[in-house]
Amino acid sequence: MASGKYIESSKLTVGAWMDEWIKTYVEDVKDGVKESTLASYKGHINNHIKPSLGAMEIQKLTSRDVQKFYNQLSKNGKSAKTVKNIHGVFHQALQRAVIEKIIKENPATERTLPKVIKPNITVMDDETVKHFLNAIEGHRFKAIYFVDLFTGMRQAEILGLTWDCVELEKGIITINKQLVKSKLDARYYLDIPKHDKLRKIKPAQDVIDMLRQRKVQQAADQLLAGSLWNNEWNLVFTNELGGHLVHHTVRKHFKRIVASIGEPDLTFHSLRHSYAVVSLGNGDDPVTVQTNLGHHTAAFTLEVYGHTTEDLQTQSANRMQGYIESIQNQSN
Repeated sequence: MASGKYIESSKLTVGAWMDEWIKTYVEDVKDGVKESTLASYKGHINNHIKPSLGAMEIQKLTSRDVQKFYNQLSKNGKSAKTVKNIHGVFHQALQRAVIEKIIKENPATERTLPKVIKPNITVMDDETVKHFLNAIEGHRFKAIYFVDLFTGMRQAEILGLTWDCVELEKGIITINKQLVKSKLDARYYLDIPKHDKLRKIKPAQDVIDMLRQRKVQQAADQLLAGSLWNNEWNLVFTNELGGHLVHHTVRKHFKRIVASIGEPDLTFHSLRHSYAVVSLGNGDDPVTVQTNLGHHTAAFTLEVYGHTTEDLQTQSANRMQGYIESIQNQSN
């Protein structure tokens, strides 16, 4: 292995290689994957790959073994997305074993994976938005829900928003971090955004005004808390003592609110979906919506919210009809 040559008699097990791969090629690599990604990798390895295939010699691992492993994951109730994620980690590790000439071929290549079915997207229509805004009036998380509904930020992004990223006078919000809970030790920390995409958004004036009100409220909370106040990360949204908020708590209160207005199927992520649909429906350029949401491409944005394209096409057709009629009228 040290010489870089293929070792015919190697007794290296899958489990031993997974441990070496995660340590040498992932964890110890400077500026490598995010902490949350590392935790996810380790979870897939320790909870699924090693218990099932860890004792097998890596050179005896076949594509059939890998396929049976994936099939069993599905039979055990793992979602198609989870199986796909486990495959992604396993394939990476085995591909490195090919590069290091530990194995000749990657047995995880071209395996048949369960089809990932896109979840139904739940959004608020105009009437629901009205009821929702009435329902959050006076709620301690009103500002979070309001800002999220009209900016489309991910929950981790809005809970990790810091005051240095809010330019009240210019009306600009910079999204460059998110509040994350470690899967390894349940510790909360600030991490870079999903897909490492820093972005600036310019929301509606009412959003900026809401943030101004939030700043006043936070100052009042600090005065009341006195020496107990501790907002070490300079967060915009905190509890009464300056500490970070907990994702589950914010979601739990949201579910109670939407249930009270007869919309129990809505989730916190519905706020982000609703923002996207309203933006596209109002004629915002898909590239602008993509930028605001932090998606990779405008095509992806339209793919996710494809159920709105029929309405957009209808609006486009109506505008074109109006243009045609105006031209015809000028000719007569």
